[in-house]
Amino acid sequence: MILVTGSAGKTGQQLIRALASRQVPVRAMVRNDQAGKFTISCGATEYVVADMGDKTAMIRACQNARSIYHICPNVSPNEVLFGDNVIMAAKRVGVEHFVYHSVLHPQTQAMPHHWQKLRVEERLFESGLSFTILQPAAYMQNVQGYRDAILKNRRYSVPYSTKTRTTFVDLEDVAEVGSIVLTESGHKNAIYELAGPDTLTPADIAKRLSAHLGAEIEARMIGRDEWIQSAKGKGLDTYQIETLLAMFDYYEQFGFIGNPTVLALLLGRNPTSFSSYLNRSFAR
Repeated sequence: MILVTGSAGKTGQQLIRALASRQVPVRAMVRNDQAGKFTISCGATEYVVADMGDKTAMIRACQNARSIYHICPNVSPNEVLFGDNVIMAAKRVGVEHFVYHSVLHPQTQAMPHHWQKLRVEERLFESGLSFTILQPAAYMQNVQGYRDAILKNRRYSVPYSTKTRTTFVDLEDVAEVGSIVLTESGHKNAIYELAGPDTLTPADIAKRLSAHLGAEIEARMIGRDEWIQSAKGKGLDTYQIETLLAMFDYYEQFGFIGNPTVLALLLGRNPTSFSSYLNRSFAR
């Protein structure tokens, strides 16, 4: 049995599908029954309702799990607390392999949610557990969040310079790697950077979208105040907003760039390109 925490989010969903395709039993850890039923529809064998902040619940969730794939809620101020609790529970019940979903370049203190993931990596080094750490780049799937505005307004609007360079990775490639390291030997005590073949600016993405959609798409930088109001409307809290603003500042100044070699080696094929992703998943 493999326990997947944070399993109802987009990363957890895709990982469950990848593991189900390998006929691996998966226990999905969720916040409520509704989310649990959804993970069953994705291919989970069973689900458990538990809070990462509850040590007793975490121990219960980990019982009889051979491996854990730990995904913390996105941009959580409790990344380290939750990591500590899951690591503690894994040690308590004797989990054989702990896979941590980190992020590309967690060494960057200027991006708090990256820096907190590095602290969890540090905890894993000291835990005595056999671990694998995956450090994915920005998801290609993030562009789906802009889809309605792209199709309606013919604009791809971002809260940073349209010249900002970012390396993207296909979430389906990341999930495939997750299923590989969980089910195949040779991956314990390893750290893998997962980046796709394309490093793109928002202007580049607009050009790819234009070619894909057969319509001119404009890349546009929106003001931070406009973005903040939109973020509040989507339910983001103060910590999440401030943390993401710090990330935008860092991206704009330094970019967010990775290398696809490790991902290609793990997949045994070329990683998915951004254009291939659009052809597969971005409906016209």
